[in-house]
Amino acid sequence: MTHKRNILVSIITPSYNQGRFIEETINSVLTQTYPNIEYILIDGGSTDNTMDIVKKYEDKINIIVHEKDKGQSDAINKGFRLAHGELVGWINSDDKLYPDCVEKIVGMYAEHPDGAIYYGTQIDVIDANSQKRKEWGTNIPDREYLLRKRYDVVQPGSFYRTDFVRQVGYLDETVHYCMDLDLFLKLLAKGKIYSYEAGTLAAIRVWGETKTSTGRQKFLKNIYDILIKHGASKYDRTVIKTRIDTVIFNIKDFLLKYFPFLEALKNKN
Repeated sequence: MTHKRNILVSIITPSYNQGRFIEETINSVLTQTYPNIEYILIDGGSTDNTMDIVKKYEDKINIIVHEKDKGQSDAINKGFRLAHGELVGWINSDDKLYPDCVEKIVGMYAEHPDGAIYYGTQIDVIDANSQKRKEWGTNIPDREYLLRKRYDVVQPGSFYRTDFVRQVGYLDETVHYCMDLDLFLKLLAKGKIYSYEAGTLAAIRVWGETKTSTGRQKFLKNIYDILIKHGASKYDRTVIKTRIDTVIFNIKDFLLKYFPFLEALKNKN
């Protein structure tokens, strides 16, 4: 693919004690078919074998930061501030990009430079053994749809205009579960969103220790707070869904707490 400009793309990986998966993530960035990539790895002071793995690739990673941080949003913001690319995105240390991801994103950007967000509508959901479990995704036409109709965002494989990220003040570091939704809503107040629909660009790993697996109630509370902050009404479909999902979660949590045999039945199925 030939582009009119040699567009630099910055990719950030926030990391903390993900030695089990981070090598797969790193390789997914380093093997991109698009050549002009700045790779920034921000590690929050891992105590496992993460940094041993990172050191194997230190000559190929442009910037490595290894210091204590205040959480994932803080780590990503450090990367945003260090980024030199026209486009910037992050891939978590247990997820991965597919080889032509950045090439497809840059193609959209070269054709539509007025956008704020460029992303693929579909991602693969993989397990701890990197086995594909399903495809998942959503097509976001505009900000109103995201705010009022369906709040799901596809973060792995999404990239943003770096100047717009800086204008909106980066990620909100008080948000720990749905910082991507908050960022999407802020960026869509600045520019358009363009989507790649012809295939999957990335994979998200869902396993027992991911934040969304272990903190579902906090996750839903973060979504509710973000939607209200950005102007959603309590009667909008998105807000109603967070309330219903919270009730369902609380019922399930109660049943599993007081009827523990149900957990065994759930795992058996």
